[in-house]
Amino acid sequence: MANMKQHKLGWIGIGRMGYAMAERLAKAGCDITVWNRTKSKAEPLAKSGAKVADNLTDLAGCDIVFTMVSTGKDVKEVLFGPNGVMSKGGKPKIIVDSTSISLEESAEIRAKLAEKGIQFLASPVSGNAKVIKAGKLTVVASGPKAAFDAVSPYLEAIGRGVSYVGDGELSRIAKICHNVMLGVVIQNLCEITVLAEKAGMQRHAFLDFLNKSVMGSMFTTYKTPALSNLDFHVTFTPELLRKDIDLGLAAGRTYGVPMPTTAITRDLVQTLIGNGYDQDFSQLLLLQAKASGIELKPENVEIGDGL
Repeated sequence: MANMKQHKLGWIGIGRMGYAMAERLAKAGCDITVWNRTKSKAEPLAKSGAKVADNLTDLAGCDIVFTMVSTGKDVKEVLFGPNGVMSKGGKPKIIVDSTSISLEESAEIRAKLAEKGIQFLASPVSGNAKVIKAGKLTVVASGPKAAFDAVSPYLEAIGRGVSYVGDGELSRIAKICHNVMLGVVIQNLCEITVLAEKAGMQRHAFLDFLNKSVMGSMFTTYKTPALSNLDFHVTFTPELLRKDIDLGLAAGRTYGVPMPTTAITRDLVQTLIGNGYDQDFSQLLLLQAKASGIELKPENVEIGDGL
């Protein structure tokens, strides 16, 4: 078992994801100090053992600082801004960023940190707040191997698996590929589920069969209650999915890789958005039903999401 107090940790960004991730580190017994723009959102973490910082500069003395904010601009602001972590001269040894940002922004941040002698680990995650609480978050990381080795015990504490994929920004590509698959798989799942229903099956019965088969997955199981009961509270918006598919198609152009199923899925997600569906991306089910000439009703069945 790794010594969880070996390094002083800092955490920036206590949104839905950041809160759940930082909470797991605090509960694992880490020496962790958290900062959030709205301090009151971070304060409940104190009862899990975290210290709550007033200023970003309070994290300058940490060995490892994690960032989980909204955009690349926010990452730059909290690190290099006039009130940022390093604004008074102190500096952490390693920065770990789990924000969803572009390859270009990630490379720019890496270069800026390198000038200061700080190692940078790009470390996007797969999952949402509920997945984190269940201990099933997965993490992909790229950057210097030595930095990964130092940070991996903490990443392991946050989720159920960490993959190191190499140098530079490769983890960003891995995350984009992952989210492209999310789009293609949900679209196909919606097509076959509507086909099964139009042929006379109940959605939950068909999905129960699928989930028990070799084609079932943690994802199909997790989405079954939503598709059966038409519960579309947001886990991931159509706009965010479109953004990630666009990043995937752009990478395909850059590297000369044809992505025909991805291209078609992109148009369907755009159609979803244009038709005013703005809750969860799994509303593709409703678009598919409309295109198939059937109206869906919630089945109101009790089904676990497998988490």
